[in-house]
Amino acid sequence: MVPPVRICLVYDCLYPYTVGGAERWYRNLGERLAVEGHRVTMLTLRQWDRDERAEVEGVEVVAVGPRMELYVGGRRRVAPPLVFGAGVAWHLLRHGRRYDVVHTASFPYFSLLAAAAVRPLRRFSLVVDWHEVWTGAYWREYLGAAGGWVGARVQRLCARVPQRAFAFSRLHAGRLRAEGLRGEVTVLEGEYRGELQPREPQPADSVVVFAGRHIPEKRVPALVPAIARARETAPDLTCDVYGDGPDRAAVEAAVRAHGLDGVVRVHGFVPGETVDRALSHALCMALPSRREGYGLVVIESSARGTPSVVVADPDNAAVELVSDGENGTVAPSAAPEDLAEAILRVRAAGDEMRRSSAQWFARNARRLSLESSLERVVEAYGPKRDAMS
Repeated sequence: MVPPVRICLVYDCLYPYTVGGAERWYRNLGERLAVEGHRVTMLTLRQWDRDERAEVEGVEVVAVGPRMELYVGGRRRVAPPLVFGAGVAWHLLRHGRRYDVVHTASFPYFSLLAAAAVRPLRRFSLVVDWHEVWTGAYWREYLGAAGGWVGARVQRLCARVPQRAFAFSRLHAGRLRAEGLRGEVTVLEGEYRGELQPREPQPADSVVVFAGRHIPEKRVPALVPAIARARETAPDLTCDVYGDGPDRAAVEAAVRAHGLDGVVRVHGFVPGETVDRALSHALCMALPSRREGYGLVVIESSARGTPSVVVADPDNAAVELVSDGENGTVAPSAAPEDLAEAILRVRAAGDEMRRSSAQWFARNARRLSLESSLERVVEAYGPKRDAMS
C-alpha cells in the first residue's frame, strides 16, 4: 500500500473543455488518485470563462496561463506551449516543494522541459506520459523543413531528460527507446474507465458511427466517399458523425459533393448519452485516423459489442487494439474502396462479429482498464523512485 502522495498533474487541456484521449486520461487519473487518498493538483491553461470555476472532483485545478486558441488550421500553435511552459516553470519555482511527484504529458514539450529544469531545485520526482513519439518525417510534414527539424530535436531532448516514462502503445514505446530514453519505459495499456463486463450486444442498425475531433489526422472527410462506395453494395447504409473541429466544414462539403445529405449526418458535439446509444446500435465504429496514440473509442465500442474499423498507417497505434476479424477490421488505407470494403466485411459478419467483439473485450478488459494503469502509476509514485530523480 503506497502512502498518500502529493501529485502535480500537468497538461495544457482539461476535459470536457477540450475533448481527446489525453484530456480524458488526466481527468480520470486525477479523480481516481484523489479517491485513493492522494493530494492532487492539476496545472492547465484556462479554457473556461473568467467568472467560471473548473471543477474536477477531489482535485485542485490551477490555471497557469490565459485562455488561448490552441489550434490554427487543425495544427497546434507555437505560442500556447511556450506560455504554458513558462506558467508551469513559475508555479513549480514557487510551489514545487509541496509536491512529491510532478506527472506531466510529454507534449507540449516546453512544460516538460520546465519541470525538468526546476526539479533539481525543488526535489520532486518526474513522471512523463508519452502518448505519441513522432518520426522526423512527420515533424517535417507538420511544421515544414526548418520547424520540423527544431521540433524533432526538442522531442529528442525531452526523451533524454531523467524521468520515469510511460507510453500507451508498443509502437510509441519502441520509438521512445530509439530517441535515447535513459531507463525503461512502461507500457500502460489501460485507459478504459467503464464496467469490465461487456454489455449484451444490441441489434445493429445499418449505421456507421464516428465520434471524435475533426482534425486532419483523424481524416473524418474520408468517411464520406467511403460511405458512398459502400452504398453501391448496401444502399441502406448511413453514417452519423459526432464531434467538432477545424475539419468539420470539409466533412459537410464532402457530404454535399457526394449528394449524401440526410445519409451522412454531421451532429457536432452531443451529450455522452447520445454517443453511447449511437455506439451501442452502430453497425461499426469507423476511425480512419492516420495518427493515434492509443484509440480509446475502439475499447469503448468493443465493450458494447460493436466492431471497429481502423486504418493500418505507420503512426496509428489504434491498430494494436483491433484483432482483425474478431472485434473489427483493419483497412489497408483510407482510400474509399479500402474503407468501404472494411465496413462491408463487418456487415457481412453480422451478429457473429458483435458477439466476438464482446468476447474480445471480456478477455482483455482487466488489462485495458484504467484501474490496471492506475496500479502501475501509483506504484511508480512509491518510495523507490530512483529512475525519476
